[in-house]
Amino acid sequence: MNALQKLQQRYDPGEARALYELILKQRFGLSRTDILLGKDTTLSAKDNEELQIIIDRVAKGEPVQYVLGSEEFCGRTFLVGPGVLIPRPETQQLVSLVEQNVASGSKVLDVGTGSGCIAITLALAGYKVTALDVSDEALAIAKQNAEQLGADVEFVKGDIKILSNSPLKGENAVCGSLPLREGWGWSAIVSNPPYICESEASAMDANVLDHEPHLALFVPDDDPLLFYRAIADFGKQHLVEEGWLFFETNRAYAKQVGELLSEMGYKEVKVVKDEYDNNRFVWARKIQD
Repeated sequence: MNALQKLQQRYDPGEARALYELILKQRFGLSRTDILLGKDTTLSAKDNEELQIIIDRVAKGEPVQYVLGSEEFCGRTFLVGPGVLIPRPETQQLVSLVEQNVASGSKVLDVGTGSGCIAITLALAGYKVTALDVSDEALAIAKQNAEQLGADVEFVKGDIKILSNSPLKGENAVCGSLPLREGWGWSAIVSNPPYICESEASAMDANVLDHEPHLALFVPDDDPLLFYRAIADFGKQHLVEEGWLFFETNRAYAKQVGELLSEMGYKEVKVVKDEYDNNRFVWARKIQD
């Protein structure tokens, strides 16, 4: 059985072909034209052995991004591993919303940075970025990405659920391990936090459920807005006047996130659709009455 046939045992023919071409391009430098010319059948014995190992892993359901160790995001290659969520194409729109509304050079906080794809992309666009995550493994991968891509990002370990309940005290307070100063804050907070309810797990693809970190995926069924509430509460204390919140959300709860922000006193609340016409993003501003 050849490599493509193995993939077709698990994936439909179109997806199997796309995976096969991706593997050959990223790992062996073969273009689609090369494949049409049959160059994938003339790999060296060593390369062919490596190809078969990769195909076997992907055919068993392991995400190809973890097998190859990378994923593309906003035109750059980011290292990924089982400790971080694989960057999704729709999250690129979240980055664009920040860039369209917040001046370059502004201070931005990325909550739940994961691979660092949001924070690093914004830093390379000229923003002064702090990236927060509770996971040591995620922070290690994010720091690798920042170093590899030449991005200046301040990485901090912290749990936003705890930080949101830690008001500043004194002129040079420290909120958990996050350095803050009285009267100083961020122009924007951006986050793609965990937003899948635990009850939705049964409907998810096995390659996501079995391999991607549940810490970055799930929230309790009885509190699906947990992280949005915590981040918005933190923003009330640490955003500058007229500062922005930008969220990616579960499409089932986007309107509820917007309503939550309005109830918490945020203004100019807007729900934005993704390219598939799903309510996916929510933004709001901190404006005093």
